[in-house]
Amino acid sequence: MEEERKAVGKRRFFKDSALEWKWMLYDVGNSAFTLLASVILPIYFSYLAGQSGVDETSASTIWSFAASGITLTLAVLSPILGTFSDYRGFKRPLFFLTAILGILGCFLFAVPMPYIAFLIVFVFAKIFYSVSLVFYDSMLSDVTSLEKADDISSKGYAFGYIGSCIPFLISILLIVVLPIDTAVSMPIAFAINALWWLGFTIPLALSYRQKHYVERERHALRNNFRRLFHVLGRKKDIPNRKGILLFLVAFFFYIDGVYSIIDMATSFGTALGFDSTSLILALLVTQVVAFPAAIAYGKLARKVPSDVLIFVGILAYTAIGLFAIFLTQEWQFWVLAVGVGLFQGGIQSLSRSYFAKIIPSEESGCLFGILDIFGKGASFLGTMLFGIVTHFTGDVNLGVIPIACLFVFGIVFFLLAAKENRRFDFSAKEGDKGTPTD
Repeated sequence: MEEERKAVGKRRFFKDSALEWKWMLYDVGNSAFTLLASVILPIYFSYLAGQSGVDETSASTIWSFAASGITLTLAVLSPILGTFSDYRGFKRPLFFLTAILGILGCFLFAVPMPYIAFLIVFVFAKIFYSVSLVFYDSMLSDVTSLEKADDISSKGYAFGYIGSCIPFLISILLIVVLPIDTAVSMPIAFAINALWWLGFTIPLALSYRQKHYVERERHALRNNFRRLFHVLGRKKDIPNRKGILLFLVAFFFYIDGVYSIIDMATSFGTALGFDSTSLILALLVTQVVAFPAAIAYGKLARKVPSDVLIFVGILAYTAIGLFAIFLTQEWQFWVLAVGVGLFQGGIQSLSRSYFAKIIPSEESGCLFGILDIFGKGASFLGTMLFGIVTHFTGDVNLGVIPIACLFVFGIVFFLLAAKENRRFDFSAKEGDKGTPTD
């Protein structure tokens, strides 16, 4: 009986459609850049800045301010472009264009340049990469059913974590292990990551078809802004408007820690004087641990409500933030890396699928763009506060305090959002709009 149950589970795991797999595998491609940007690029930037006489603490501060500038820019661009993508036939070309521009930026890292020029290229590459993810996330309701959304979203993150390790390990082999000059190994590593990202972008770009959309209008540009500013004000179209708004506020607070820890991890460890090779290996462990953890989250979501699992993830990240305040030893960084790996994929993937389930699918581009404002706005606040506190105190540990505090607000608002959204039966949505159960 047990063997039969396992066989059924295995068939279910591989039964996902070709389009669902192509959607999930884009996570494998773009996650290579995620890992590159969070691990190798900050270290290489510190190296380039050091050649110009900039100390490590100052380089960490500059990097955090650049990350904040990126998130501020995205807070403006994401909802505007996301709203455009809701028009019939717009989502696929916008997705492909922004992904290709991000990939081009990744290729440009291979060109020798001073640290300021490198930072500028990073800013543009990260912006295009992030905007492509707005379109990608909003595709979820087009490529799968709401019943499978948690599972497919979790698998996407899971395969992204483990798949990104392949180009990452090749990069580490080139940079750290083989006796190749940095001026040669780094450009090769950047090119490999760009090709990897490109390879997993093309299948989705060729196969995706937009099922939920808004018809194109004569004055698309003017009406686009009108839709953007009024989409949450039309109660007759979005009956659970209050639940969406509360979730957006909660997301603003709790995702702050997630993004800030991802963006600042290696920079944080470098400022504490930890060995760069050890930092890279520790964060590689994060990716490996995150693979089965994200899969487990997807499986648990079949039996446990996703809002409960998200709440558990927020609590865990609160503990991780508090732990980081007192982090002084390298072994503690390894504990932190494992802790992040256990909950990172679950909280990100289920937040994505949970949001997809509580919004109208035809407005997914617009609303995921708005979600990006709250997500990137939180990251802007977190990285900015980290940079300010670190700059004025000279202590990177104290810079984590405001990040940890924001999780508490996330808990409060998420509980309110979950209570409100539970009033609606989204499994019985008519026209992708939830109906109240009371």
